Amino acid sequence: MHFISSPGRGRARRHGWLACGVAAVALALTACSARADNTGPSVPARQDCVCRGAVISVAPVASFSAAKLAAGLKGIGLGSWSALVDYGVDGYRVLYRTISVDGRPATASGLVVLPRRAARSLRAVEFGHGTMVPRRDAAIAPDDLGLGVGPGFHPFLHAASEASASLDLLRASLTIAARHAHRLDPRVFITGFSQGGQAAMALGQVLQHGTDPRLRLGALAPVSGTYDIAHAELPAVFSGQIAPKSATWYLPYVLLAWNRIYHLYQQAAQAFRPPYDHTMPVLYDGYHTDNQIQAGLAPSVGALLTPRFLRLLHHPVGGLLRGLQINDATCGWHPDVPVRLYAARADRDSVIANARHCQAALAAHGAHVPVIDVGPVDHNTSLALAFPQLLAWFQHLN
Repeated sequence: MHFISSPGRGRARRHGWLACGVAAVALALTACSARADNTGPSVPARQDCVCRGAVISVAPVASFSAAKLAAGLKGIGLGSWSALVDYGVDGYRVLYRTISVDGRPATASGLVVLPRRAARSLRAVEFGHGTMVPRRDAAIAPDDLGLGVGPGFHPFLHAASEASASLDLLRASLTIAARHAHRLDPRVFITGFSQGGQAAMALGQVLQHGTDPRLRLGALAPVSGTYDIAHAELPAVFSGQIAPKSATWYLPYVLLAWNRIYHLYQQAAQAFRPPYDHTMPVLYDGYHTDNQIQAGLAPSVGALLTPRFLRLLHHPVGGLLRGLQINDATCGWHPDVPVRLYAARADRDSVIANARHCQAALAAHGAHVPVIDVGPVDHNTSLALAFPQLLAWFQHLN
């Protein structure tokens, strides 16, 4: 399979090499012949003059022989994956044209990885990465608006822009593959981790709607996705199921991002207590390191947010309610392809209730999808355990 890394929430900083390894393993294992509204994650209306998916530049960023790739996976604690490696791979950072949150022309960067093998026809896997704040973290595992070398701020947990950036990277990958004498099978196999799980569901819906006739949905297998902020994540924040440091990491990111879109507050001091009303907008500007952000986090959600805003999180209204309704709708449809949801019952970042609620939403639309619990493990470990399983599943789907 051809591999694309794109939008996506699990703090990728803990495994800086991981996304490239994920991409490479996907390739080495499975390379083979072969309307916008306010209710869901639809892609904003396309403007033909935007030339969405047009390639601006391509730069080599990684090159691994099969042996080097296997050794690298062992070096980051993923030795069990090394047995899956059959081919070397080459990775390219692609700068391409897409659209912004409001549908205006924009650019984004993404990772496209191609296998070192002669087969002309390749099947594509798209991987939505987990949460990353520093722009430079996206050099290995892009992309999204406002990450990598794309301009502006990152619209964190905004499903429509995750889907549009992902779709346009797929369009760009058609060009990249052709330049290397490959063609892509129209079927796209989609996975993603954490925030990327939400992105995977959003992209799947867009592809099934036939947004681009050259591409169609093949299968979906997101891991530890954040599908229900209102009824899974926020209750877990207030119950303590989500670790305090994780809660105070994610909440500023999403509130700052959503304020630019849904206008949650007029001044930061209305949402954040001092000194966080001054420090949070600075730390989440995309140019501070994970360590700098970590050092500046509040010890608890109560210390971070004003009493008024805490009440708003318990009883959302206005812009916050609108943002939750729109971005919690990624499972509200009926996939016509095989789907599996992977999760971990001990996850304290993206709690397993997200997967259960997504399963229920899909069932309400007539799609009966299994939730595969990979065990009593933490957030990042859930990806390490689920990924070999889902790749093997992808490989055996017709």
